[in-house]
Amino acid sequence: MTDVCAVIVSYQPEPAAISSLVDKVAIQVGAVALVDNASAGGWQQALAESLSHRGGALLEQPYNLGLAAAQNIGIAWARSHGYRHVLLLDQDSEPDAGMVASLRQALQALAPNRIAAVGPRFHDLREHRDAPFVRIGFPLNRKLWCASDTQHIACDFLISSGALIPLEVIDRVGPMDEGLFIDNVDLEWSFRARAQGYALYGACAATMHHRLGDARRALPFGIGQVVVHGPLRLYYMMRNRLLLYRMPHTPRAWVAQDVPRVLAKLLLFGVLIGPRLRNLRCMLRGLRDGWRGQRGACPADLSGHD
Repeated sequence: MTDVCAVIVSYQPEPAAISSLVDKVAIQVGAVALVDNASAGGWQQALAESLSHRGGALLEQPYNLGLAAAQNIGIAWARSHGYRHVLLLDQDSEPDAGMVASLRQALQALAPNRIAAVGPRFHDLREHRDAPFVRIGFPLNRKLWCASDTQHIACDFLISSGALIPLEVIDRVGPMDEGLFIDNVDLEWSFRARAQGYALYGACAATMHHRLGDARRALPFGIGQVVVHGPLRLYYMMRNRLLLYRMPHTPRAWVAQDVPRVLAKLLLFGVLIGPRLRNLRCMLRGLRDGWRGQRGACPADLSGHD
C-alpha cells in the first residue's frame, strides 16, 4: 500500500522484536516511521540504516514524550512525505501478512460513509479467542465478534495499534491528545471522531496479534484472570479516565459504566494484587491529579521509583 505510512512508537523495546515488527510491516506499506522515545541500548543505528534504505526513518526523541506526542511526530513525518494514510502500531503488535491490504480494502468499501478509521481484529496469544469490537451501552457494553472475514463491524472505539487512518480525517478531527501522555489516547480520539459524525469500523479480514497489559494474574477462588499493569500505568489509567469524564465528546453512557471500574481497580490492585501499597499510592494520586485536571507526564516523585 504505497499511500500508507506505518507509524510505530517504541520505548525500551526488545531489539529483536522491534526489528521483526519493522520487517513484517515494511513489506505491506509505503514507508515506516519509527518514533523512539529515548530508549537505551545500541540497536538504533542498524535499524535506522535499514529504515532509511526502505524510504522510512528512525525518529529518535531526546526523552520520553509519551505515546500521543510520538504518534503525532510520526503522523507529521508521514504528511510531510506525501502519504495519505497512517497505520498506527505499538511495539508489541504483530500484523499478519496482508493486514494492511485488508484494512485498505475495507476503507475503500466503506468509502460512501464518513469513516475515521478501520482496525483489525486482534488476538492476545494468552487468550482463547480474538477480542471483540465494542458498542458502548449502559449498564453493559455490547461485544461484537467477527463471524466471517467479510464483515465490517461498526464500533465506538478502536485501539490505536493497527488503526488505519486517512490523514485528511486527522486534519479535521485533530491530532492525538498529548496531555494524556499514554493511556486512553485511542479512546479519547475515537470519542472525538464519533462526536464529529465519523464512524469507526473493525475489518474482520484483517488480523493482528497484540499484547495487552504486562501480565495475567489469577484471581482468588478461581473466578478468572485479570490483566496486570505496573503502578505507573495505573496512575495514568486513573488520572486519564477522570480527564475523559469532563470532556464534552465523551459518551455519558461510558462515564456511567466506567465509575464502577474505578472502584474495581482500587480493590484489585490496592488490596488483592501487589505491589499493593505502591499500586494504591499511584492510583489515588492519579485520581487526585485527574480531579485537578493535571496533564502530561506523571509527577517526578512517582516516576523515580520505577
